[in-house]
Amino acid sequence: MSARLPALRLAPIGVVRSPFRDRRSAPRQPAAARGVAGTIELLEHAEYEHALCDLAAWSHVWVLFWFHLNAGFRPKVQAPRSVRKRGVFATRSPYRPNPLGLSVVRLVRVEGRVLHVLDVDMIDGTPVLDLKPYVPYSDALPSASSGWLADDPLSARDPGPRYRVRWSELASAQLDWLAQRSELPLRALAEQVLELGPAPHPYRRIKRCGDHLRLGVKDFRLRFVVEGFEVHVLAIESGYRARVLGDPAALATETTALDVHRAFVAEFGRLSAAR
Repeated sequence: MSARLPALRLAPIGVVRSPFRDRRSAPRQPAAARGVAGTIELLEHAEYEHALCDLAAWSHVWVLFWFHLNAGFRPKVQAPRSVRKRGVFATRSPYRPNPLGLSVVRLVRVEGRVLHVLDVDMIDGTPVLDLKPYVPYSDALPSASSGWLADDPLSARDPGPRYRVRWSELASAQLDWLAQRSELPLRALAEQVLELGPAPHPYRRIKRCGDHLRLGVKDFRLRFVVEGFEVHVLAIESGYRARVLGDPAALATETTALDVHRAFVAEFGRLSAAR
């Protein structure tokens, strides 16, 4: 087709409210967000409360939304559980020509212009473009094929966890130390990523470093190795370079956002200088 198609204009009808504040913390799909609660708040002054009439009778709703934190189109992407890059149209990647997303959520109740939903995999603030009821007899196709997922060794049993995460004595001690001084749920965040597969992947912040692998979780780094379907976390490291933290002993009384990292390095030493 050589003719240039006219541009389309879309306007959000509302916004998602969820516990996920960034792309890395959001699940990859609703199946990985089982039980996560959120709301979809529709805009005022558009009579959307009337458009929601009769929707409460449905158990599930399709949500069409905009990947507002993703910029740019990538013809090929590496899916989180894939061993190689795939055509973007054969994936659910957000790096699309038009960054449109589609998720099915469980509808709990409708209050005015607000939908209370479960299994939310969308980032807080996601613009919503449309809502449609999930119709089981037409939307559920048990005989549908799984494409390349059926043949990819890391994705054959997606989305269920396949790897067991084990923590070394040092890593466990570091987790306990951090749990007393930080509200960061480091163990839960790390296991959420590693249980789905430890292959190096930039989006999931996993990369190879010599004879081990490293996972980035917020401002911490986890060194780990893989044996079969077990991930062994060897140690936790600060993600800040020494020149950023300064001398931990000299700055022990200084109150800043980096205090936990300074104290952590003072307690356990610096295993890595990478950030």
